Amino acid sequence: MEDILALILIFGGGTAVALGFSPIGRALAERIRGNRGGVDQEAIRAELTEHRDALAEEIEGVRREISELAERVDFAERLLAKQREAPRVGGAPRE
Repeated sequence: MEDILALILIFGGGTAVALGFSPIGRALAERIRGNRGGVDQEAIRAELTEHRDALAEEIEGVRREISELAERVDFAERLLAKQREAPRVGGAPRE
């Protein structure tokens, strides 16, 4: 039983130390302390707003392209329907 406890403490402690020195551990420690590391919240907010606006513009562009493609498909379908309905020269009528 003591051997298992020793192994758990050794590997658990080693993992905790490794996590503490990793960037994830440092970020977690700063978050717990409440320290933002000099990060300007307004700058982050402005950057996120810019990204949101850029994505909204890109989505509008994609919607326009999809609309144009739908119109082209409709036009092609109408042309194909007319071609099927057109009388054929020298051929017997279809039944």
